[in-house]
Amino acid sequence: MAGNGVFAEIYDGEAEVYKYYAEGEWRKSSSAKSVSIINPTTRKTHFKVQACTQEEVNKVMDAAKVAQKAWARTPLWKRAELLHKAAAILKDHKAPIAHCLVKEIAKPAKDAVTEVVRSGDLVSYTAEEGVRILGEGKLLVSDSFPGNERSKYCLSSKIPLGVVLAIPPFNYPVNLAVSKIAPALIAGNALVLKPPTQGAVAALHMIHCFHLAGFPKGLISCVTGKGSEIGDFLTMHPGVNCISFTGGDTGIAISKKAGMIPLQMELGGKDACIVLEDADLDLVAANIVKGGFSYSGQRCTAVKVVLIMDSVADEVVEKVKSKMGKLTVGPPEDDCDITPVVTESSANFIEGLVMDAKEKGATFCQEYRREGNLIWPLLLDHVRPDMRIAWEEPFGPVLPIIRIHSVEEGIHHCNASNFGLQGCVFTSDINKAIMISDAMETGTVQINSAPARGPDHFPFQGLKDSGIGSQGITNSINMMVKVKSTVINLPAPSYTMG
Repeated sequence: MAGNGVFAEIYDGEAEVYKYYAEGEWRKSSSAKSVSIINPTTRKTHFKVQACTQEEVNKVMDAAKVAQKAWARTPLWKRAELLHKAAAILKDHKAPIAHCLVKEIAKPAKDAVTEVVRSGDLVSYTAEEGVRILGEGKLLVSDSFPGNERSKYCLSSKIPLGVVLAIPPFNYPVNLAVSKIAPALIAGNALVLKPPTQGAVAALHMIHCFHLAGFPKGLISCVTGKGSEIGDFLTMHPGVNCISFTGGDTGIAISKKAGMIPLQMELGGKDACIVLEDADLDLVAANIVKGGFSYSGQRCTAVKVVLIMDSVADEVVEKVKSKMGKLTVGPPEDDCDITPVVTESSANFIEGLVMDAKEKGATFCQEYRREGNLIWPLLLDHVRPDMRIAWEEPFGPVLPIIRIHSVEEGIHHCNASNFGLQGCVFTSDINKAIMISDAMETGTVQINSAPARGPDHFPFQGLKDSGIGSQGITNSINMMVKVKSTVINLPAPSYTMG
């Protein structure tokens, strides 16, 4: 399993600490310190990773800069070939990587395997898409602009940015890492990964798959450690030419410090589900439960608030309660629907939102129950805008219902949020759906389905505090390149067939 077999070299068995990856080697940090990774289920230390130093970060950046120059001269087909190889290795070793996800972030066993397989597919798709879109340039002629003859030819192409810093979140530490790594590499960049603490060991196993594929030394690095020691040092490092970050409020701080480099950020959401009177209520209930409680609600695209027309609210609440009663609660090893949330502080935050709603009169559709990091699924009805849960992102298995009396009221609440990642609308009238979609200030609106990220080649972006730029395979590749132009000046105007 983890740290064994082909992964043996990433683990220091004597010290019981996983190594970091730099210049094509698995290394121990000179700090002689480690960072503990707490198993959300047992609430005990399960893994330890290196606490890298700032000097080690400097060396990684220097090596990345050198390796990137050679990589930029590597043919596109060769880059794609190595990515396909890494994807195959990743999928071949899905079991030990999924095991890490189960132990580090309490991801249900089947979902953990799915994440790894999906990640391999993403890497392969990126390789193919990159060959297509980066293999094309553009020719412009000067006489298309007024006052010019055809005496200039402009050849434009896409070139690498340099060194990309990738920072994925705990909830998808493999998939949301490769969604940054693969576009960066196919575009000719070097890549430095700073994985989340919870999920770091799964990420280290994933990086070893790229190592086994034979990528050049120094091109890919993975540094682990405390954010307080190397976080700002990484994001403000002069050797970084682009940052791709998925997470929470930390991204806002990064954006203020990063300087004049491209940023790709997804920072969470308060995804609203607007339900109209003419909706298929069975479909609504199924999607509320799936959207609100999959992976215990720890997803940026989880349904975070239901805005439902009062005339159908009672019926939908009963249908949702019935389906919630069938959710299994317990450890991720048992493949339960609801597993422990990632940290005790997360559980405490969720509990704070629940207690605030209780004090202010929300209707509890189930008894609130918590054991350690494990919180049983909870539906809160008759939530009002003065309750914290109406606006704040719980990132847990607690879902508020706000009853509305007009579509405009629902749209107003959705748009009053500082978030704008995704939303959804349920109605049998496609014309209403399109108009509501146009009115909602979110990066994506799902019609008659819960919010979701993917398939991975779909554009994925947030408005307002939910992010900067757009993700999805094609958008990520284009974000990690810049345009360079070469202008050919002719001694006299020349027209084809003229």
